[in-house]
Amino acid sequence: MFLAVCTLLLIVAGALVTSNDAGLSVPDWPTSFGSLYKIPPMVGGVKYEHGHRMFAELVGLLIIVMAVWTERVEQRKWMKVLGWVALAAVVGQGVLGGLTVLFYLPWAISTAHATLAQTIFCVVTAMALFTSKGWLQDSEPIVEHGLTPGTPALTTITAACVWVQLILGAAFRHSGMKLLPHLIGACVVTAMLCWTVVRVLSRYGNVARLRKPAQTVLALLMIQLGLGFFAYLTRIQWDKDAVQPMAGMVISTVLHVAGGALVLATSVILAIQTRRVITVHEKPAVLTTSSRKAVTA
Repeated sequence: MFLAVCTLLLIVAGALVTSNDAGLSVPDWPTSFGSLYKIPPMVGGVKYEHGHRMFAELVGLLIIVMAVWTERVEQRKWMKVLGWVALAAVVGQGVLGGLTVLFYLPWAISTAHATLAQTIFCVVTAMALFTSKGWLQDSEPIVEHGLTPGTPALTTITAACVWVQLILGAAFRHSGMKLLPHLIGACVVTAMLCWTVVRVLSRYGNVARLRKPAQTVLALLMIQLGLGFFAYLTRIQWDKDAVQPMAGMVISTVLHVAGGALVLATSVILAIQTRRVITVHEKPAVLTTSSRKAVTA
């Protein structure tokens, strides 16, 4: 859980770099102004860019500890694999971050860097869930039938839509895409999240494992929509001609990025929990005339 919180804070730190146009304040990588260990003067954009690098090193160290510790003490093989996947992802994240500097902030690499950060946050959040006492306790599965799509499939599709929407948002922030695809994606994600929340709360409102993440994602969605509107006003309307990023734009954008990460992680938790709790009932096979004769014989 501590690592998940630190990963979220790292996403916030990265958003501060982008929102303050500080991506090239430190012009080299993997060194900072030619040094691997000296801290440069933390002034201007350097405090955001180099601060982001230092906090990223801390999170990377924590993920190394988590991967090794999971390998040593965890009995579930898939959890061990997940720990190493998280470590490989954070190494790739560091490389992508370096490439954004070396190639002068290409939007495609910067978008991939932001997307992978959100994915790592989901992985470590899922690991926190998988090691919780509630997850380790067995529960009676709930049988579901007659719904298309089934609730586990619906929650998975919804989480995937949120993930794609975050990619569109990152592409817009890094000037690789216009605003319209992001707005269309926001409408789709809002509809999917509302459909999912209504489905879960109306049918499984008495199941705490499903009710709590559904209620949380609904609250986060409302907040995120407000933050998105505020970010639109500050970035597109009020401060579009500003010579440097204004405080309102920075705050709204950073909070919007953090809100998107929380919506994604909560959607992933809901998808995981529905797959664990709900068993979709398969329709019985319809016997043909030939099969009925075979059964009779």
